[in-house]
Formats: sequence, C-alpha cells, structure tokens
Amino acid sequence: MSLGTPLLSQNRQFQYFEKPTFLYPVVLGTAASMAKKVGHIVLWEDAIAQNMGWKEFDEMLVRENPDVFLFETKAPVVNKHWMAIKHIKQKFPRIKIVICGDHVSYLPGETLEQSSVDYVINGGYFDFAFMELVDWLDGDKKNPVPNGLWYRNKKGEIVPNGRYVLRKNLDDAPFPDRILTKYLNYQDEFNLKGRPQFYIMSARDCAWGKCTFCVWDHALYPKGSYKQRSPENTFAEVKNLVDTLGAREIFDDAGTVPPGAWLKKFCELMIESGYNKKVMYSCNMRFGWVDAAMYRLMKKAGFRLLKFGLESGCQKTIDKLDKGTNVKLVFQHCKDAKDAGLTVHITMMVGYPWETKRDAMQTFKLAKELMIKGLVDIHQSTVVMPYPGTPLYEEAAREGWLRFDKTDYEKLAMDQPAMKNIEMYPDEIQALCKMNYKIYLDPRYVWQHAKSRIKSWEDIVYTFEGVTSVIGHMRDFSRRPEMQQDKDELLTKEQIARMLANLHNPRQDLVAVKAGTDKPIPYIHVDEVVPQIAA
Repeated sequence: MSLGTPLLSQNRQFQYFEKPTFLYPVVLGTAASMAKKVGHIVLWEDAIAQNMGWKEFDEMLVRENPDVFLFETKAPVVNKHWMAIKHIKQKFPRIKIVICGDHVSYLPGETLEQSSVDYVINGGYFDFAFMELVDWLDGDKKNPVPNGLWYRNKKGEIVPNGRYVLRKNLDDAPFPDRILTKYLNYQDEFNLKGRPQFYIMSARDCAWGKCTFCVWDHALYPKGSYKQRSPENTFAEVKNLVDTLGAREIFDDAGTVPPGAWLKKFCELMIESGYNKKVMYSCNMRFGWVDAAMYRLMKKAGFRLLKFGLESGCQKTIDKLDKGTNVKLVFQHCKDAKDAGLTVHITMMVGYPWETKRDAMQTFKLAKELMIKGLVDIHQSTVVMPYPGTPLYEEAAREGWLRFDKTDYEKLAMDQPAMKNIEMYPDEIQALCKMNYKIYLDPRYVWQHAKSRIKSWEDIVYTFEGVTSVIGHMRDFSRRPEMQQDKDELLTKEQIARMLANLHNPRQDLVAVKAGTDKPIPYIHVDEVVPQIAA
C-alpha cells in the first residue's frame, strides 16, 4: 500500500504525505546553478515534484545522455536509492553517479558497499564539493580526488576521503537559477501565503547546533562547520527574486535565521530599500534568541511568519534534547512576537522514549492554550525519528530503544514510531500525534483565527489550504503501525532505570545502573563551548 508522497527536498525530517508539499532544495539548486555558471549544460529533473515514473525517467536519460548525475538521499529511502543506482548503471553504465545527503555523510562507506555509485559526498556543502568534483573530472586527473569525496580506487577498494570542508565564503555561491530549477514546481507550501514563493538559506544550518535529534546539525553541518552569508548578500538575493520573478513571500530555511547584529543589519537593508513593502519574509526562529524590540523591527522589515521548534512542553525532554529552551518563558516569547504583529508557528514531536502519556499531554495542553489564546497561529506535530548520525540515534541503538533493527532504515519514514516508550504502545503515540491536530477544531481557536487572521480573499484561500493540510496530516497519523509480535513494544525495567538516571545531562556518557533500580547517577557537569555568532 502506498504511504503517500515522500518529502525528500529541503527538509530535516522525512515523511510521507497524503497531501503532498514540495519544498525547493536550496543546496541542490545552488549546485545546478554553479555548474551552469561555468559553462556546463545542466538538466534539472525532480522526479517527485514532477510525478515521474521509471519509464519517463529512463526516456529522459536516453534523450539527454548526461555525463554526471547528482542526487540527494535520506535514510528512509536509501535502500530504494541503492536499487535505483543499480537500475541506472545497468542501463546507462557510462554515467557517473554522485550521491549526497545527511545519511551518506554519516555513513559514506556504506553506500559504496551496497551500490555501484561512483562518488559519495561527505558533508553538507555538497554544492561546492560537487563543483570541485566536476572540475576534477574535467581535468587531467593528476591531482587526487578532492577531499570529502569517497570513491573506489582501480582495485575496487573503497577510499575513505574525509569530510568536505568549505574553505570559501558562502557569498561566493551564485543565487540559485530559479528558471533552470523549475521554481513553479515548488509553490505548494500551505504555511506561506504569498505566490510566487521561494526558499532561500541565509546560513547552513543553525548556530545553536546542539539538538540531539537534528540530523542536519550532526551529519551535515556539525559543530565548527556552521557558516552564514552576509546580510548584504542575502538581501541581494531577496531583491533579485522580487525584481526578476515577482516574489511575494520568501522563506529563509536556515536552521535559525542569524540573530544579533546580522539580523539588525538585514532588517535595516529591507527597510531602507523599501523592499519591506514589496515582499513578505518568513523564517525559522529559536525561542529566546531575540527580544521584543527585535520582533518589532522584524515586523517593520517585512517579516510575516516565524517558525519556532517547541518540540515538547516537558522541560525534562527539552533538557534531554539539549534544546536550550525554558518552557516557562515560551508564553512570553510568543506574546512578544504576536504583539509585534508576527504570525507564530510552532513545531512539536511525540514519541520520546522517556515521556509518559502525562508528559506528552503537557505538550498538547501547552500548544492548545497558546492557540486558543491567540498566541500561536499554526502548529505542526510529528513523531520523533532517531536518524542515523544523531546523538539520539546512537543512544537509541546502544540502549535498545529501537523497535526495529538499527539498519532497517525504511522504518524511519514517520509512518509509525521507531522507538519504544516507557509506557505507551506505538498506536497510542500515533493517536497522540493525530490528537494534536484536533486543536484546530476547537471552537475557541476557530474564533481566534476568524476574527484576527481573515481579512482578505488571500487569507480565505490560505485558510482553506491550511484546512486541507490539517486533514491530510490527521490521515497521515491514522495509519496503523506495524506491531512486533515477537518482542515487547515497551521498554524494560532495566532500560527505564538507565534512561531515567541519565535524563539530566544529555552530553555525558552513559554508565551502568544496577538492574532493577532507579538510583540516579550523580550529576556530572559538562562544559559546552558557546557558539560564536558572527556579526
């Protein structure tokens, strides 16, 4: 049975959707534009967004006869992509196949072992890495294969070739060529009001970079590799999108928009140029990174929607995730943003192994209260996934929390929980996620939305799209999870004891706890290096 349309584009979490949404893959778009800029003939085909089957795909390859084929993968579909590589190589053996993404950055050798791929890019700056590979392929090959590109030598042996390190400035990259990359295929994003709308990235990925569940912050852009564009360069892309393609809304998909002096300068550029009146700007944001005065400046600069990662309303979970949020201050942060006239979107997750149903209900109650009081406009609920490459995955695999084998990557597709829980069965976790979406049906929320957010025909269309998306999400989490008949679906007493003893400090190494006890391990303080946010 089909699970729906896979979201494999500009995303940190993978999910199959009944109501598909196609997000523009910024880094791949930049790679294509880089290659075109230096004179290569570039073809852009998004098989998912273009609803392309194998027949159409093969016909395209016969017609275009490319020399090099680059594509991105992710854990839940990497097995399918290994089979796809086999298919392509059998029919088109001369094509050099290059693969990138967070999963292959964590395990670059695995894909070389399991498929006939030619090159694996290890790292998040795969647009720059791909261009170094293309230059090398075009050269006389006397120099070694560029660092960060894993491959096989003439003996067929896998050559570990490190992680790609970007030594250039992000401002050196061209703006993605939206015509080349078929921007009209990426207009189905219900969170954004303006059309045409565009995704950009002012930074890769997040200056916080600690959240234990975030695969981008650990596999693609681990600590020390975070980089941001200048506010002037980011504004230049905004101006270009408005002037050339009539952009009405832009979403900045950096993990968090750079705060501090960077954000102040960007806002000033938008205001002084008058582009704050020409385009709406939306972005990801962290609770507590800006104050009320900055929210007001952002609103004046044309910002519309801020997407906050709440993740949980339970402080012990926030601490375990190394999220750095104070749940008690979430109300005030949302109020400051709403008082400034901004739209507030929160994301949250269920299915943490250590959360009881009572803990999970804290998230539901917090989100519901925020929404019925008009402090949050939109929320998004998902099931937490332990992607390979994250500290969460390492701990889950080590401690036996996974419901499936640790290499059964297809089970990380969010169609069901991937981890056992302290007291909830998989179907109960699914039901909790679905219940979170029922907040939209609360008459108090409906009234808040109707009286304060529907002011034009565009708002009506936006609301209708939102309703259809909510219905789609509820159906997504109505799927019956696969139950494991040969094993217990709950954590054992010993697993629970070790888990509870280590909730207080996500950065310390786990140590043994005597089976059957819940005596806490003495707190061990671990100093963290505070990330320096460039001005």
